[in-house]
Amino acid sequence: MGAIGGDEMAQWDNADGGEVANGAAGKLEKILVSVRLRPLSDKEVARGDPSEWECISDTTVIARSAFPDRPTAPTAYSFDRVFRSDCDTKEVYEQGAKEVALSVVSGINSSIFAYGQTSSGKTYTMTGITECTVSDIYDYIGRHEERAFVLKFSAIEIYNEVVRDLLSSENTSLRLWDDAEKGTYVENLKEVILRDWNHLKELISVCEAQRRTGETYLNENSSRSHQILKLTIESSAREFLGKDKSTTLAASVNFVDLAGSERASQALSAGARLKEGCHINRSLLTLGTVIRKLSKVRNGHIPYRDSKLTRILQPSLGGNARTAIICTMSPARSYMEQSRNTLLFASCAKEVVTNAQVNVVMSDKALVKHLQRELARLESELRCPATYSSLESLVREKDNHIRKMEKEIKELKAQRDLAQSRLQDLLQVVGDNHVSKQELYLRCAPAM
Repeated sequence: MGAIGGDEMAQWDNADGGEVANGAAGKLEKILVSVRLRPLSDKEVARGDPSEWECISDTTVIARSAFPDRPTAPTAYSFDRVFRSDCDTKEVYEQGAKEVALSVVSGINSSIFAYGQTSSGKTYTMTGITECTVSDIYDYIGRHEERAFVLKFSAIEIYNEVVRDLLSSENTSLRLWDDAEKGTYVENLKEVILRDWNHLKELISVCEAQRRTGETYLNENSSRSHQILKLTIESSAREFLGKDKSTTLAASVNFVDLAGSERASQALSAGARLKEGCHINRSLLTLGTVIRKLSKVRNGHIPYRDSKLTRILQPSLGGNARTAIICTMSPARSYMEQSRNTLLFASCAKEVVTNAQVNVVMSDKALVKHLQRELARLESELRCPATYSSLESLVREKDNHIRKMEKEIKELKAQRDLAQSRLQDLLQVVGDNHVSKQELYLRCAPAM
Protein backbone atom coordinates (compact mmCIF):
# COMPACT_ATOMS: atom_id res chain seq x y z
CA MET A 1 0.00 0.00 0.00
CA GLY A 2 1.03 3.61 -0.48
CA ALA A 3 3.21 5.42 2.01
CA ILE A 4 2.50 8.76 3.61
CA GLY A 5 3.87 11.71 1.66
CA GLY A 6 6.65 13.98 2.86
CA ASP A 7 4.48 17.09 3.24
CA GLU A 8 1.95 15.16 5.26
CA MET A 9 4.72 13.72 7.42
CA ALA A 10 6.00 17.20 8.23
CA GLN A 11 2.52 18.35 9.14
CA TRP A 12 1.95 15.37 11.45
CA ASP A 13 5.39 15.67 13.02
CA ASN A 14 4.50 19.24 14.04
CA ALA A 15 1.25 18.02 15.53
CA ASP A 16 3.10 15.33 17.47
CA GLY A 17 5.37 17.88 19.15
CA GLY A 18 5.06 21.40 20.46
CA GLU A 19 2.22 22.38 18.14
CA VAL A 20 -0.34 20.29 19.94
CA ALA A 21 -1.54 23.18 22.07
CA ASN A 22 -2.26 25.26 18.97
CA GLY A 23 -4.13 22.46 17.26
CA ALA A 24 -6.34 21.96 20.30
CA ALA A 25 -8.21 25.15 19.42
CA GLY A 26 -9.98 23.31 16.60
CA LYS A 27 -10.30 23.85 12.89
CA LEU A 28 -13.51 24.50 11.01
CA GLU A 29 -13.76 22.73 7.67
CA LYS A 30 -16.42 21.26 5.42
CA ILE A 31 -16.97 17.55 4.97
CA LEU A 32 -14.96 16.15 2.05
CA VAL A 33 -17.50 14.68 -0.39
CA SER A 34 -16.71 12.43 -3.34
CA VAL A 35 -18.84 10.46 -5.78
CA ARG A 36 -17.86 7.10 -7.23
CA LEU A 37 -19.64 5.90 -10.36
CA ARG A 38 -19.42 2.13 -10.76
CA PRO A 39 -19.61 0.26 -14.09
CA LEU A 40 -22.85 -1.33 -15.25
CA SER A 41 -23.38 -4.69 -13.54
CA ASP A 42 -23.82 -7.95 -15.44
CA LYS A 43 -27.54 -7.89 -14.65
CA GLU A 44 -27.89 -4.34 -15.94
CA VAL A 45 -26.02 -5.19 -19.13
CA ALA A 46 -28.07 -8.38 -19.62
CA ARG A 47 -31.37 -6.52 -19.47
CA GLY A 48 -30.11 -3.78 -21.79
CA ASP A 49 -30.14 -1.05 -19.15
CA PRO A 50 -28.24 1.91 -20.68
CA SER A 51 -25.80 4.11 -18.77
CA GLU A 52 -27.32 7.52 -18.02
CA TRP A 53 -24.57 9.12 -15.92
CA GLU A 54 -21.20 10.43 -17.04
CA CYS A 55 -18.23 12.04 -15.30
CA ILE A 56 -17.28 15.01 -17.48
CA SER A 57 -14.42 16.10 -15.19
CA ASP A 58 -12.72 15.18 -11.93
CA THR A 59 -15.35 17.17 -10.03
CA THR A 60 -18.59 16.99 -12.05
CA VAL A 61 -21.04 14.24 -12.94
CA ILE A 62 -23.98 14.79 -15.31
CA ALA A 63 -27.12 12.98 -16.39
CA ARG A 64 -27.21 12.45 -20.14
CA SER A 65 -30.96 13.02 -20.26
CA ALA A 66 -33.52 14.86 -18.15
CA PHE A 67 -35.36 13.14 -15.33
CA PRO A 68 -38.72 11.86 -16.62
CA ASP A 69 -40.70 13.03 -13.59
CA ARG A 70 -38.65 16.20 -12.98
CA PRO A 71 -37.81 17.87 -16.29
CA THR A 72 -36.59 21.05 -14.56
CA ALA A 73 -34.28 19.27 -12.10
CA PRO A 74 -30.54 19.96 -12.51
CA THR A 75 -28.59 17.36 -14.46
CA ALA A 76 -25.06 18.41 -13.41
CA TYR A 77 -23.62 17.98 -9.91
CA SER A 78 -20.19 19.04 -8.64
CA PHE A 79 -18.23 17.78 -5.64
CA ASP A 80 -14.71 17.74 -4.21
CA ARG A 81 -13.91 14.73 -6.36
CA VAL A 82 -15.75 12.52 -8.84
CA PHE A 83 -14.39 9.09 -9.77
CA ARG A 84 -15.13 7.43 -13.10
CA SER A 85 -16.07 3.77 -13.35
CA ASP A 86 -12.52 2.82 -14.37
CA CYS A 87 -10.91 4.32 -11.22
CA ASP A 88 -9.64 1.71 -8.78
CA THR A 89 -10.23 1.87 -5.03
CA LYS A 90 -6.62 2.90 -4.35
CA GLU A 91 -7.21 6.10 -6.33
CA VAL A 92 -10.47 6.70 -4.48
CA TYR A 93 -8.59 6.34 -1.20
CA GLU A 94 -5.67 8.57 -2.22
CA GLN A 95 -7.84 11.46 -3.39
CA GLY A 96 -11.08 11.02 -1.49
CA ALA A 97 -10.20 9.72 1.97
CA LYS A 98 -6.48 9.49 2.81
CA GLU A 99 -5.88 12.99 4.15
CA VAL A 100 -8.93 12.81 6.41
CA ALA A 101 -8.45 9.22 7.58
CA LEU A 102 -4.78 9.61 8.51
CA SER A 103 -5.50 12.63 10.72
CA VAL A 104 -5.99 10.03 13.44
CA VAL A 105 -2.22 9.58 13.90
CA SER A 106 -1.93 13.24 14.92
CA GLY A 107 -4.67 12.98 17.54
CA ILE A 108 -7.60 14.14 15.39
CA ASN A 109 -10.78 12.06 15.14
CA SER A 110 -11.87 11.11 11.63
CA SER A 111 -14.65 9.21 9.91
CA ILE A 112 -15.03 7.76 6.43
CA PHE A 113 -18.55 7.03 5.15
CA ALA A 114 -19.84 5.08 2.19
CA TYR A 115 -23.37 6.12 1.20
CA GLY A 116 -25.56 5.03 -1.69
CA GLN A 117 -28.34 2.77 -2.86
CA THR A 118 -28.11 -0.98 -2.48
CA SER A 119 -25.71 -2.74 -4.88
CA SER A 120 -23.89 0.51 -5.74
CA GLY A 121 -20.49 -0.62 -4.41
CA LYS A 122 -20.36 0.73 -0.84
CA THR A 123 -18.95 -2.35 0.89
CA TYR A 124 -16.46 -2.95 -1.91
CA THR A 125 -15.25 0.65 -1.60
CA MET A 126 -15.06 0.69 2.20
CA THR A 127 -13.19 -2.63 2.34
CA GLY A 128 -10.46 -1.24 0.11
CA ILE A 129 -10.28 2.10 1.91
CA THR A 130 -10.03 0.40 5.30
CA GLU A 131 -7.14 -1.76 4.10
CA CYS A 132 -5.30 1.22 2.59
CA THR A 133 -5.76 3.35 5.70
CA VAL A 134 -4.60 0.70 8.15
CA SER A 135 -1.61 -0.15 5.96
CA ASP A 136 -0.54 3.50 5.91
CA ILE A 137 -1.07 3.81 9.67
CA TYR A 138 1.23 0.86 10.37
CA ASP A 139 3.73 2.26 7.87
CA TYR A 140 3.69 5.54 9.80
CA ILE A 141 4.14 3.74 13.12
CA GLY A 142 7.10 1.81 11.76
CA ARG A 143 8.88 5.04 10.83
CA HIS A 144 8.20 6.81 14.14
CA GLU A 145 10.00 4.70 16.70
CA GLU A 146 10.37 7.74 18.96
CA ARG A 147 6.69 7.37 19.88
CA ALA A 148 4.96 4.50 21.66
CA PHE A 149 1.67 3.46 20.02
CA VAL A 150 -1.30 1.51 21.32
CA LEU A 151 -4.03 0.52 18.83
CA LYS A 152 -7.49 -0.64 19.88
CA PHE A 153 -10.27 -2.01 17.70
CA SER A 154 -14.03 -2.34 18.14
CA ALA A 155 -16.89 -3.02 15.74
CA ILE A 156 -20.67 -2.80 15.79
CA GLU A 157 -23.58 -3.27 13.47
CA ILE A 158 -26.99 -1.63 13.64
CA TYR A 159 -29.58 -4.12 12.45
CA ASN A 160 -33.28 -3.22 12.63
CA GLU A 161 -32.36 -0.46 15.14
CA VAL A 162 -30.58 -3.00 17.35
CA VAL A 163 -26.89 -2.42 18.16
CA ARG A 164 -24.75 -5.57 18.25
CA ASP A 165 -21.06 -6.21 18.96
CA LEU A 166 -19.47 -7.81 15.89
CA LEU A 167 -16.55 -9.10 17.97
CA SER A 168 -18.84 -11.03 20.29
CA SER A 169 -20.42 -14.39 19.56
CA GLU A 170 -23.42 -13.44 21.70
CA ASN A 171 -26.34 -12.00 19.80
CA THR A 172 -27.06 -9.43 22.50
CA SER A 173 -28.63 -6.02 22.01
CA LEU A 174 -26.37 -3.28 23.38
CA ARG A 175 -27.67 -0.06 24.88
CA LEU A 176 -26.53 3.46 24.10
CA TRP A 177 -25.62 5.87 26.88
CA ASP A 178 -24.80 9.57 26.92
CA ASP A 179 -21.85 10.92 28.85
CA ALA A 180 -20.84 14.55 29.33
CA GLU A 181 -17.22 13.82 28.39
CA LYS A 182 -17.41 10.79 26.09
CA GLY A 183 -20.65 11.69 24.34
CA THR A 184 -22.81 8.79 23.16
CA TYR A 185 -21.19 5.40 23.71
CA VAL A 186 -22.16 1.74 23.42
CA GLU A 187 -22.46 -0.09 26.72
CA ASN A 188 -20.32 -3.22 27.22
CA LEU A 189 -18.73 -2.94 23.78
CA LYS A 190 -15.67 -5.15 23.42
CA GLU A 191 -12.44 -3.32 22.56
CA VAL A 192 -9.39 -5.37 21.55
CA ILE A 193 -5.79 -4.16 21.84
CA LEU A 194 -4.10 -5.02 18.55
CA ARG A 195 -0.86 -6.95 18.29
CA ASP A 196 -0.15 -6.11 14.65
CA TRP A 197 -1.68 -5.66 11.19
CA ASN A 198 -2.38 -9.38 10.79
CA HIS A 199 -4.27 -9.41 14.08
CA LEU A 200 -6.51 -6.62 12.79
CA LYS A 201 -7.11 -8.50 9.53
CA GLU A 202 -8.30 -11.49 11.55
CA LEU A 203 -10.71 -9.34 13.54
CA ILE A 204 -12.09 -7.69 10.40
CA SER A 205 -12.70 -11.17 8.96
CA VAL A 206 -14.66 -12.04 12.10
CA CYS A 207 -16.77 -8.91 11.62
CA GLU A 208 -17.47 -9.80 7.99
CA ALA A 209 -18.63 -13.26 9.02
CA GLN A 210 -20.85 -11.90 11.79
CA ARG A 211 -22.48 -9.10 9.81
CA ARG A 212 -26.06 -9.59 8.63
CA THR A 213 -26.31 -10.09 4.89
CA GLY A 214 -29.05 -11.44 2.69
CA GLU A 215 -29.97 -12.04 -0.91
CA THR A 216 -32.23 -9.62 -2.73
CA TYR A 217 -33.11 -9.25 -6.37
CA LEU A 218 -30.63 -6.38 -6.66
CA ASN A 219 -27.76 -7.96 -4.74
CA GLU A 220 -26.99 -11.59 -3.96
CA ASN A 221 -24.98 -10.59 -0.88
CA SER A 222 -26.70 -7.43 0.29
CA SER A 223 -25.64 -5.85 3.59
CA ARG A 224 -28.72 -5.69 5.80
CA SER A 225 -27.15 -3.59 8.55
CA HIS A 226 -25.00 -0.51 9.09
CA GLN A 227 -21.45 -1.43 10.09
CA ILE A 228 -19.04 0.82 12.02
CA LEU A 229 -15.43 -0.29 12.50
CA LYS A 230 -13.54 1.88 15.00
CA LEU A 231 -9.77 2.04 15.28
CA THR A 232 -8.44 4.03 18.26
CA ILE A 233 -4.80 5.15 18.31
CA GLU A 234 -2.98 6.38 21.40
CA SER A 235 0.61 7.61 21.14
CA SER A 236 3.15 9.12 23.52
CA ALA A 237 6.73 10.30 23.18
CA ARG A 238 8.95 7.52 24.55
CA GLU A 239 11.36 9.95 26.23
CA PHE A 240 8.57 11.26 28.47
CA LEU A 241 6.89 7.96 29.34
CA GLY A 242 6.34 7.74 33.10
CA LYS A 243 7.55 11.31 33.60
CA ASP A 244 5.77 14.46 34.69
CA LYS A 245 5.66 15.84 31.14
CA SER A 246 4.03 12.74 29.67
CA THR A 247 0.95 13.39 27.52
CA THR A 248 -0.88 11.16 25.07
CA LEU A 249 -2.49 11.85 21.71
CA ALA A 250 -5.71 9.84 21.52
CA ALA A 251 -8.08 9.72 18.55
CA SER A 252 -10.26 7.32 16.57
CA VAL A 253 -11.01 6.70 12.93
CA ASN A 254 -14.42 5.25 12.03
CA PHE A 255 -15.02 3.23 8.89
CA VAL A 256 -18.76 3.42 8.25
CA ASP A 257 -20.34 1.09 5.71
CA LEU A 258 -24.00 2.08 5.55
CA ALA A 259 -26.65 -0.32 4.36
CA GLY A 260 -28.08 0.74 1.01
CA SER A 261 -31.41 2.41 0.49
CA GLU A 262 -33.77 0.36 -1.63
CA ARG A 263 -37.23 0.31 -3.12
CA ALA A 264 -39.26 -2.74 -2.21
CA SER A 265 -40.73 -2.83 -5.72
CA GLN A 266 -37.26 -3.07 -7.29
CA ALA A 267 -35.65 -5.27 -4.63
CA LEU A 268 -38.72 -7.55 -4.67
CA SER A 269 -38.49 -7.67 -0.88
CA ALA A 270 -40.96 -9.52 1.31
CA GLY A 271 -41.13 -10.79 4.87
CA ALA A 272 -37.86 -10.33 6.78
CA ARG A 273 -36.18 -8.58 3.84
CA LEU A 274 -39.02 -6.07 3.65
CA LYS A 275 -38.76 -5.36 7.39
CA GLU A 276 -35.00 -4.91 7.08
CA GLY A 277 -35.46 -2.54 4.16
CA CYS A 278 -37.94 -0.44 6.13
CA HIS A 279 -35.52 -0.04 9.05
CA ILE A 280 -32.65 0.74 6.69
CA ASN A 281 -34.62 3.37 4.81
CA ARG A 282 -35.92 4.93 8.03
CA SER A 283 -32.44 5.34 9.54
CA LEU A 284 -31.06 6.68 6.25
CA LEU A 285 -33.95 9.13 6.09
CA THR A 286 -33.00 10.41 9.55
CA LEU A 287 -29.37 10.67 8.45
CA GLY A 288 -30.48 12.66 5.42
CA THR A 289 -32.59 14.96 7.59
CA VAL A 290 -29.67 15.58 9.94
CA ILE A 291 -27.33 16.34 7.04
CA ARG A 292 -29.87 18.65 5.41
CA LYS A 293 -30.46 20.62 8.61
CA LEU A 294 -26.74 20.88 9.35
CA SER A 295 -26.10 22.18 5.84
CA LYS A 296 -28.54 25.06 6.38
CA VAL A 297 -28.39 26.09 10.03
CA ARG A 298 -26.46 24.86 13.06
CA ASN A 299 -28.47 26.64 15.75
CA GLY A 300 -31.79 24.87 15.26
CA HIS A 301 -32.86 21.45 16.53
CA ILE A 302 -30.93 18.60 14.91
CA PRO A 303 -32.75 15.24 15.31
CA TYR A 304 -29.71 13.11 16.16
CA ARG A 305 -31.73 11.05 18.62
CA ASP A 306 -34.29 9.94 16.04
CA SER A 307 -32.14 6.93 15.15
CA LYS A 308 -29.29 5.01 16.75
CA LEU A 309 -27.17 5.52 13.66
CA THR A 310 -27.21 9.32 13.94
CA ARG A 311 -26.75 9.20 17.72
CA ILE A 312 -23.56 7.20 17.34
CA LEU A 313 -22.30 9.26 14.41
CA GLN A 314 -23.12 12.66 15.93
CA PRO A 315 -19.45 13.64 16.52
CA SER A 316 -18.73 12.92 12.85
CA LEU A 317 -21.64 15.06 11.67
CA GLY A 318 -20.65 18.60 12.53
CA GLY A 319 -18.70 17.69 15.67
CA ASN A 320 -15.12 17.02 16.76
CA ALA A 321 -13.96 15.02 13.74
CA ARG A 322 -12.77 15.33 10.18
CA THR A 323 -15.15 13.54 7.86
CA ALA A 324 -15.10 12.23 4.30
CA ILE A 325 -18.16 10.80 2.57
CA ILE A 326 -17.93 8.70 -0.58
CA CYS A 327 -21.26 8.40 -2.35
CA THR A 328 -21.51 5.40 -4.65
CA MET A 329 -23.99 5.19 -7.52
CA SER A 330 -25.05 3.03 -10.42
CA PRO A 331 -25.05 4.58 -13.90
CA ALA A 332 -28.10 2.55 -15.00
CA ARG A 333 -31.17 4.34 -16.32
CA SER A 334 -33.52 2.24 -14.18
CA TYR A 335 -31.94 3.75 -11.03
CA MET A 336 -31.88 7.38 -12.14
CA GLU A 337 -34.13 8.56 -9.32
CA GLN A 338 -32.13 6.72 -6.64
CA SER A 339 -28.89 8.08 -8.08
CA ARG A 340 -30.33 11.58 -8.06
CA ASN A 341 -31.30 11.19 -4.39
CA THR A 342 -27.75 10.09 -3.61
CA LEU A 343 -26.39 13.20 -5.33
CA LEU A 344 -28.83 15.44 -3.45
CA PHE A 345 -27.60 13.91 -0.18
CA ALA A 346 -24.01 14.52 -1.28
CA SER A 347 -24.83 18.12 -2.22
CA CYS A 348 -26.12 18.80 1.30
CA ALA A 349 -23.24 16.93 2.95
CA LYS A 350 -20.60 19.09 1.28
CA GLU A 351 -22.02 22.15 3.07
CA VAL A 352 -21.75 20.64 6.56
CA VAL A 353 -18.95 22.09 8.71
CA THR A 354 -17.03 20.12 11.34
CA ASN A 355 -14.73 21.38 14.08
CA ALA A 356 -11.93 18.86 14.56
CA GLN A 357 -9.52 19.27 17.45
CA VAL A 358 -6.31 17.61 18.55
CA ASN A 359 -7.16 15.34 21.48
CA VAL A 360 -4.46 15.46 24.15
CA VAL A 361 -4.76 13.33 27.27
CA MET A 362 -2.55 14.26 30.21
CA SER A 363 -1.07 11.50 32.31
CA ASP A 364 -2.05 11.33 35.98
CA LYS A 365 1.39 12.59 37.00
CA ALA A 366 1.27 15.48 34.53
CA LEU A 367 -2.22 16.44 35.64
CA VAL A 368 -1.26 16.39 39.33
CA LYS A 369 1.84 18.46 38.56
CA HIS A 370 -0.23 21.01 36.64
CA LEU A 371 -2.75 21.34 39.45
CA GLN A 372 0.02 21.70 42.02
CA ARG A 373 1.59 24.56 40.04
CA GLU A 374 -1.76 26.31 39.73
CA LEU A 375 -2.40 25.93 43.46
CA ALA A 376 1.03 27.33 44.29
CA ARG A 377 0.43 30.33 42.04
CA LEU A 378 -2.88 31.15 43.73
CA GLU A 379 -1.39 30.78 47.20
CA SER A 380 1.47 33.09 46.24
CA GLU A 381 -0.94 35.77 45.09
CA LEU A 382 -2.87 35.54 48.35
CA ARG A 383 0.30 35.96 50.43
CA CYS A 384 1.76 38.82 48.40
CA PRO A 385 1.26 42.25 50.14
CA ALA A 386 1.73 44.02 46.86
CA THR A 387 -1.41 42.41 45.62
CA TYR A 388 -3.47 43.81 48.50
CA SER A 389 -1.75 47.19 48.23
CA SER A 390 -2.46 47.54 44.54
CA LEU A 391 -6.03 46.41 45.08
CA GLU A 392 -6.62 48.98 47.85
CA SER A 393 -5.10 51.71 45.69
CA LEU A 394 -7.41 50.79 42.85
CA VAL A 395 -10.45 50.90 45.15
CA ARG A 396 -9.48 54.35 46.50
CA GLU A 397 -9.01 55.66 42.99
CA LYS A 398 -12.45 54.41 41.99
CA ASP A 399 -14.05 55.95 45.10
CA ASN A 400 -12.48 59.35 44.39
CA HIS A 401 -13.67 59.20 40.82
CA ILE A 402 -17.21 58.37 41.95
CA ARG A 403 -17.27 61.27 44.45
CA LYS A 404 -16.02 63.67 41.77
CA MET A 405 -18.74 62.57 39.38
CA GLU A 406 -21.42 62.92 42.09
CA LYS A 407 -20.27 66.51 42.74
CA GLU A 408 -20.42 67.35 39.04
CA ILE A 409 -23.90 65.87 38.78
CA LYS A 410 -25.07 67.98 41.75
CA GLU A 411 -23.74 71.18 40.15
CA LEU A 412 -25.37 70.37 36.83
CA LYS A 413 -28.72 69.81 38.55
CA ALA A 414 -28.47 73.21 40.26
CA GLN A 415 -27.73 74.93 36.95
CA ARG A 416 -30.67 73.13 35.36
CA ASP A 417 -33.06 74.25 38.14
CA LEU A 418 -31.93 77.88 37.81
CA ALA A 419 -32.40 77.84 34.05
CA GLN A 420 -35.91 76.37 34.39
CA SER A 421 -36.87 79.07 36.93
CA ARG A 422 -35.74 81.90 34.66
CA LEU A 423 -37.54 80.32 31.73
CA GLN A 424 -40.80 80.37 33.68
CA ASP A 425 -40.34 84.05 34.48
CA LEU A 426 -39.73 84.82 30.82
CA LEU A 427 -42.87 83.00 29.73
CA GLN A 428 -44.98 84.93 32.23
CA VAL A 429 -43.61 88.24 31.01
CA VAL A 430 -44.31 87.44 27.38
CA GLY A 431 -47.85 86.36 28.19
CA ASP A 432 -48.71 89.52 30.16
CA ASN A 433 -49.94 92.23 27.71
CA HIS A 434 -49.98 94.91 30.40
CA VAL A 435 -46.25 94.80 31.07
CA SER A 436 -44.23 97.69 29.68
CA LYS A 437 -41.12 97.24 27.57
CA GLN A 438 -39.00 98.72 30.34
CA GLU A 439 -40.36 96.20 32.85
CA LEU A 440 -39.82 93.30 30.40
CA TYR A 441 -36.24 94.37 29.98
CA LEU A 442 -35.68 94.56 33.71
CA ARG A 443 -37.16 91.07 34.30
CA CYS A 444 -35.13 89.43 31.55
CA ALA A 445 -31.88 91.16 32.38
CA PRO A 446 -30.74 88.74 35.12
CA ALA A 447 -31.03 85.80 32.72
CA MET A 448 -29.00 87.51 29.99
